[in-house]
Amino acid sequence: MSMSCFQLSKEMKLKGEEMEFTKDGSIDLDGKPAIRETSGKWVAGTVILLNQALATLAFFGVGVNLVLFLTRVLQENNADAANSVSKWTGTVYICSLVGAFLSDSYWGRFKTCAIFQVIYVTGLALLALASQLYLLKPKGCGNRTTLCGEHSTMEIGLFYVSVYMIALGYGGYQPNIATFGADQFDEQHPQESASKVAFFSYFYLFMNLGSLFSNTILDYFEDEGMWALGFWASAASAFAALMLFLGGTARYRHFKSSGNPLARFGQVFVAATKKGKVETPENEDDFYQGEDDDDTTGGRKMLHTHGFKFLDRAAVVTSRELVDNEKQSNHNPWRLCPISQVEEVKCILRLLPIWLCTIIYSVVFTQMASLFVEQGDAMKTTIANFRIPAASMSTFDILSVAGVIFLNRRVLNPLVSRFKKCKGDQAGLTELQRMGVGLVIAVMAMLSAGIVECYRLKYASNDCKHCEGSSSLNIFWQVPQYAFIGASEVFMYVAQLEFFNAQAPDGLKSFGSALCMTSISLGNYVSSFLVSIVMKVSATDNMPGWIPGNLNKGHLDRFYFLLAGLTLIDLVAYIACAKWYKNIKHSEKIQENEEEDNCEV
Repeated sequence: MSMSCFQLSKEMKLKGEEMEFTKDGSIDLDGKPAIRETSGKWVAGTVILLNQALATLAFFGVGVNLVLFLTRVLQENNADAANSVSKWTGTVYICSLVGAFLSDSYWGRFKTCAIFQVIYVTGLALLALASQLYLLKPKGCGNRTTLCGEHSTMEIGLFYVSVYMIALGYGGYQPNIATFGADQFDEQHPQESASKVAFFSYFYLFMNLGSLFSNTILDYFEDEGMWALGFWASAASAFAALMLFLGGTARYRHFKSSGNPLARFGQVFVAATKKGKVETPENEDDFYQGEDDDDTTGGRKMLHTHGFKFLDRAAVVTSRELVDNEKQSNHNPWRLCPISQVEEVKCILRLLPIWLCTIIYSVVFTQMASLFVEQGDAMKTTIANFRIPAASMSTFDILSVAGVIFLNRRVLNPLVSRFKKCKGDQAGLTELQRMGVGLVIAVMAMLSAGIVECYRLKYASNDCKHCEGSSSLNIFWQVPQYAFIGASEVFMYVAQLEFFNAQAPDGLKSFGSALCMTSISLGNYVSSFLVSIVMKVSATDNMPGWIPGNLNKGHLDRFYFLLAGLTLIDLVAYIACAKWYKNIKHSEKIQENEEEDNCEV
């Protein structure tokens, strides 16, 4: 044993628990191993949760009423406004892939979160400025009774530049902040591992609590035409979130970025293709394991799994590789890849079918920000002299999320754990099982929305012009559909965050969180596509179609029932994919801690 190892081991023993390092390979801001007691845990986790709440408040301060801003201020019709919101929301979440790529490959999660939050704050400030100076003319327009005038191409262009800056900033930040929060807990430590699982539930809860203020107070002001005030409040909230995030810098735990994953994936496919006729060995130990200091995938080594056998050829050592290795000290990564690198590709390929099955759920979820609002706006929205903004009904979604998270953690999980322990099975519902439950509840949400729409039409007036409040059916009949959506979110989206974070390779954790957000993105695009197709097919022979500008002449209920049917079909496909899926298998040790282990020999 070398003198340096002896001195390091002696120093660690002298300092005891005070110098206990994390075991998951996390580092501090200076690149040194993170000390457990002075970094991460709930101190850093709470800062990140508060940051998320403030950032979400700002985002929904724009997003929750965007469909009404487009119809009242920019004078788009209902179908075009719903499509515009779906495309914008889709862009928000597609940008998560950009943020995840930069984070996993080059910048790391802390730097990526900081940069995209700056873009986010800038976009919000620009939107508030553009609305106040150019869009809200004549003064006082944009409420229920006064529409705004025509706008120039430059003014509309400025609006779209600002909202898509918001999309880029929030989208690039969001998957990284979720993963960065999870990084603050060492999954190799029993207590911190339990805290890491709990963090995802609290993360989603704080995200919804942040939107609660937007869906009530800001929503009310914006609905009354005070759009500039609402947008400035959102910009201030996002700025406060950025300052809070930077304030916790000294406490955070970090992970090193792992380099460009596209190159690693390409190497596996190229190497496997070049060895198309090579037989794979039966003994797993015969695959190329890589050098001891090889850090190709940026974390723990992954063990060989069965399936996708054609990719295993990339890790087969042929006579040509043996000759090349004798001539050169390093192997050619485009001909020979470590089995852990091959497993990284397999892991992502296994995740894709599960991910694809979540897209239809996101189609259901996105209706809450578009068609639910338009449906509510055409119902009775007054109690005495007080008017309830249609978008504020999403408050019941938030309350449902908070309630179901509590019931799930305190009641349902303990009950399921007791039942499973009696059968000798693992405790609690798995992430995949919870996602399946989420799909079932989503079907119930669409059936509820469709039934409410049938009754809304029954009590509606067909002769209205704008149809706001044209049905005598009270808007509170929408509560069940919002509550069902909230309950389904807890089972679907919280489980998705946990699942993709746990099952993604160590070097692609942000990509795992981005998959969750990208399913929301594609859900918005699919929703926009479905609305367009439905309108094209149903608006024939002088018929107004299912979703016309005057909802009282349409059949929105049929669109909801269509989504319920599609979700049922998706549930069947999801069950098949979930049964086929195989969990990721890691080696016991983290490569960053191997030097410490060697010192103890």
